Amino acid sequence: MRIYLVGYMCSGKTKTGKLLAAAIHAKFLDTDSLIEEQSKQTIQQLFDEKGEEYFRELETTMLHKTASQNKIVVATGGGLPCFHDNMSWMNEHGITVYLEANEGLLFHRLASSKQGRPLIAHLNDVGLMERISRDLVERTPVYELAAIKVNASSLNLKSLQQKIEKLK
Repeated sequence: MRIYLVGYMCSGKTKTGKLLAAAIHAKFLDTDSLIEEQSKQTIQQLFDEKGEEYFRELETTMLHKTASQNKIVVATGGGLPCFHDNMSWMNEHGITVYLEANEGLLFHRLASSKQGRPLIAHLNDVGLMERISRDLVERTPVYELAAIKVNASSLNLKSLQQKIEKLK
């Protein structure tokens, strides 16, 4: 069983992924961390030195490597589902979970953690809110292709586990 968590930056994919993996005795993977380990560079350095397209290719490669593993929970980067048909691939190879978060929650979480996030690090508060709004318009239709949708602000781990069990 492979579970892929999708959603916008700071929607709680890593935190939820770690808790879910522990609860179901699965291995936890984070695509951003795997990319940094493999490339020996931070996401910011990769964006700065090689650009977003190169990074998106790395994300897809890292994602496809998860197909050889079983009993894993994978926290994906916020943009990963939206490139290279990755959302369809995840739906074919596992159970997808969309952690849905509204603009206000995302702004609150991101405003204090912009560093290390190359797409928003340079933005002021107004720019950040505009970026979140624009991205959500573009990305939400892709995120909503997930098999399971949960509210990130009121996530109940037991309830999520039950939803996953029904789809196994």
